[in-house]
Amino acid sequence: MEHSPKLAALLLAIAALFASACAVALDPDAPAEDAGDAASQAAQTANALTSNALTSNALTSNALTSKALISNALTAEALSGHPLTAEALRDPAARTLLKYVAGCALPAGEGFTVAVGDDEFSFPGELGLAASWGEEGGACDEACRSWVSGCVLARVNYLGHRVSISVRGDRKELRADKGERAAYPRREATYYGNIFAPQRRYHACLPPEPSSLVRSCGPSLETCAIQVAGSCGSLCDAPNSDGSFPNCRGKIRSNSGKLIVEKTPNLGSVTVFLMDD
Repeated sequence: MEHSPKLAALLLAIAALFASACAVALDPDAPAEDAGDAASQAAQTANALTSNALTSNALTSNALTSKALISNALTAEALSGHPLTAEALRDPAARTLLKYVAGCALPAGEGFTVAVGDDEFSFPGELGLAASWGEEGGACDEACRSWVSGCVLARVNYLGHRVSISVRGDRKELRADKGERAAYPRREATYYGNIFAPQRRYHACLPPEPSSLVRSCGPSLETCAIQVAGSCGSLCDAPNSDGSFPNCRGKIRSNSGKLIVEKTPNLGSVTVFLMDD
């Protein structure tokens, strides 16, 4: 049975809304699997954020709403109290994206619940890459935007299917112990950019071997919402001991229309590792 493109997009967004994590779950009532120490347990997460929910939502669709989000604390009071973010959260895709933003930014055990009309929606923390954003008077500075962006982009899934992944990077929250490295040996890609900027940047780079990015992009890199900038070996610093690539650069279009490599590296570069097929 074939679906229309609009219906297919809606079904994918619904799938993302109901996806839960495999280890440290987005659903705070779901039990976490035992995956070793706390840092590794936090790094073994699941992903089901569709490209549609990432690109077509009111939270990052214009500069005014994005500025209202990152300039204020990531709390229920701040989100509900600002007319732009309060209105944005009426969009289901915006709520889906915010669930992943909160999961990346806030630590496990923290989070908030927002009332939208007669309904309430919970946004639990998970990895804690920008914990101070969730404090009273908090905001999301450049480092926060970089790490949260890399983390959110790493969790994009073309079909909205739940897939267990290991996310690693230059943060103690993203450390992988020996057991996790053994369980997730296959380096997929490194993700980075800025999902909050007026000109949003969704970047990924690939390790030397792969030429596709099926989990995030589906059958074609040409139509992918994430721009695959090239090889991580040429765009990032030398890999860390856990295999993650730090300080990766994307490609931007110059005034003449030529694609050039960014000069400033992305601090929040997050590398995804998968289980063997």
